[in-house]
Amino acid sequence: MSDEERLVKLEELAAHQAKVIEELSDQVAGQWKALEQARIKLDRLTERFLELEEASREAAPITRPPHY
Repeated sequence: MSDEERLVKLEELAAHQAKVIEELSDQVAGQWKALEQARIKLDRLTERFLELEEASREAAPITRPPHY
């Protein structure tokens, strides 16, 4: 194999690897965005749950009706 053929193969390999790295980077960015959205949703749900829990503590105690 000549030096020129070796150089062409190395350039092809480098180009292929650059493309794969770019695709992986896009995938990671997409996953990061989805993870951030899930975290925000979880934070909202946690906050809502805590509000409901606090509201249930403040509710009037259940007592027996007067006809018992």
